[in-house]
Amino acid sequence: MESRVNYFGNAVAGKVMKHINSAGKVASDAGLPAATQELVKIRASQINGCGFCTDMHTKDAAAAGETQQRLNLVAAWREATVFTEAERAALELAEQGTRIADAAGGVSDEAWADAAKHYDEDQLVALISLIALINAYNRINVINQQPAGSYRPGQFG
Repeated sequence: MESRVNYFGNAVAGKVMKHINSAGKVASDAGLPAATQELVKIRASQINGCGFCTDMHTKDAAAAGETQQRLNLVAAWREATVFTEAERAALELAEQGTRIADAAGGVSDEAWADAAKHYDEDQLVALISLIALINAYNRINVINQQPAGSYRPGQFG
């Protein structure tokens, strides 16, 4: 499988990614636990069918010390006992925020209230932002048919 265009080698794409990556850095540095950030990115990427991002974030999470058991259970997090209540609230918000088109009401008040029990305002803003950003990355990679499997942890700095 080859990507439709060399997105990572394109000057226009480089300018776009510079801004998306800058926003991601701000969100990543806002105090949301790193493990939660990766779990959210993995789950949204799974839902969107983005192999590139799923590969990237599972490898980055493993390199940061995440267990294989938890990584294996992200797709079935509701039935898994290995996630904290805070992580479960973040995963629910990520799912509902990713599946906006599937739910006429968008993100439910219940999902929001549950997340708000576990995270302060800056962390909630970071969570919202990370969900939006990973969905943008997913769409870029899915539209471009970016191949998955060759990512190395830390490859993009």
